[in-house]
This record gives sequence, C-alpha cells and structure tokens, in this order.
Amino acid sequence: MSTAIVRIVSELRSIVAAWRREGLRIAVVPTMGALHAGHLSLVRAALAKADRVIVTLFVNPTQFNNAADLAAYPRTEHDDAAKLASVGTHILYAPNAADMYPPGFATTVSVGGVSDGLCGTFRPGHFDGVATVVTKLLLQTGADLAFFGEKDFQQLHVVRQLIRDLDIPIEIIAGPTVREADGLAMSSRNARLTLADRNKAPRLAEVLIQTARQLSLGESVPRTLSVGREAILAAGFSKVEYLELRADSNLAPMLTLDRPARLLVAAWLGETRLIDNVEVALPRAEALHQAAA
Repeated sequence: MSTAIVRIVSELRSIVAAWRREGLRIAVVPTMGALHAGHLSLVRAALAKADRVIVTLFVNPTQFNNAADLAAYPRTEHDDAAKLASVGTHILYAPNAADMYPPGFATTVSVGGVSDGLCGTFRPGHFDGVATVVTKLLLQTGADLAFFGEKDFQQLHVVRQLIRDLDIPIEIIAGPTVREADGLAMSSRNARLTLADRNKAPRLAEVLIQTARQLSLGESVPRTLSVGREAILAAGFSKVEYLELRADSNLAPMLTLDRPARLLVAAWLGETRLIDNVEVALPRAEALHQAAA
C-alpha cells in the first residue's frame, strides 16, 4: 500500500470530508519526522483503533529555542514515507512552514500549570510552540483520536490540558516508551550521538530505573534523587538539567512517594539532550493503603 503525501490543508480537509461521509473513524499521529520504531508503534496502535490514519510530519520552528538545534534536526521525509507505507498509513501530511505560519500569523496557544518546570524551565517558549502547532494540526486533520508517546511525558500532559481547556473534540491516547535493546529510549535525536556517546547513553535509563526502584523501597526522595544525579554525571553525561519525582496525574512536584508518580530526567551527552521517564511503583505500605481506599 502506498501512502499519499499531502501538503495543503484544503486538500487534506477535502479527503477527510470524504472519509466522514463514509462514516469512517480517523486517527492522527503528530510527528516531526525522522521516524523510528517508537513512532511506528503509535501508527500501528492508531491503525488498530481507526479506519483511516494520518501521520503529520512538520519540524515545527516555534518549539525550538535554539536555531542550531532546529537546523540540525534530522529531516528524512523520503525514508519516513517508506516506513509509513510499510505499516499501512493512509496519509502523510507534511505542510510547509510558510503555510503553517503565513505572514501576519500572530496567535500563540499557551498552556499553564503542567508546562511549568522540567523542560518548561530549560526550554523557554518550547511548550507554547508545541501547544500552538498541535492545536493547528488537530483542527486541520479533524481526527477523532490522536496518539502521543509517553517518552515526552510533560508534552503529553500539555496536550491533554489544551484539549480539555479548548473543548477540542478528540481523544488523546498515550503509547508506552519504546526502547532500544540496551534500554535507551528511542528518539530521533539519538542519531546525533557520536559512537562513544551512544555507548554511554543507555546508562541514563539504567540510573533512572535504579533510582525509581530505590524510591519504591521507601528511600528518601531528596537523597535518592541526589544520588541519581551524581550517577548520571559519573556515567559521562556533562549536565543533568533535572531528575525529579512528579505526580503522574498532574506533574505536581513530590517530596514523598505517596501517590502514583513518574521519575523524569533530562541530561546532556555531548551536544545531544536526552529525556526519559519511568513509572515509580508505590512503596508496599502505600500501595496497600491506596488499594484499600
């Protein structure tokens, strides 16, 4: 099966309108391209739940706060289209930046609360760019379902908040983080790692999982996070932007593991910024208390 490539929103809407007349259920998977197995897992999940699937490919300039990072972001549309065709994607929607942000464009969608801290602190303006482009893509595709990966966990919360607040009639479905055989969370940015840094990169997930395990055993949150940060630096990472325990439901900071939580990290390895997160199991006493409640 070939995947149609569409670049103009009016053409996309015409196709979607025809699908609507047939009573078909439509899903969208927003991406910035450079697709890997994690993206394709979302596409397969979408194909299992919808009659038609649109994958968007747009390297969104407004979510980059570093011009060099934007310029270096991998662009592999030809390969991406082949991968999408191999799994049965119906449309690859790849608009141009000039069409997404035409002269006079003056609107920004800003989501408060869940965008504070974590990547929101270290990438100022990033989530405004994400929220704005996701809002446009959801409205342009008119999909019933949208699929996002849990690796970008804060982004997932931002998207869920904006569709609640703006009453966008779409269901957001999260897909689990997909990892390489050595545990490294799949990311388009991994392609930018040198061979030496790629060999070090799996330590991020190893430390993250070990830190989560220690927290689940009831260890002090501040002390355990401090040990985890030191372990990441000792593994060869140049900087740890954050290693934090946050509530799974709303990303509130946690000093005590007393409700479902996520451990989130961002760290630099050479010139590449890596992020990851894992669930943190409640200590046994807390888990029993929650079950009883």
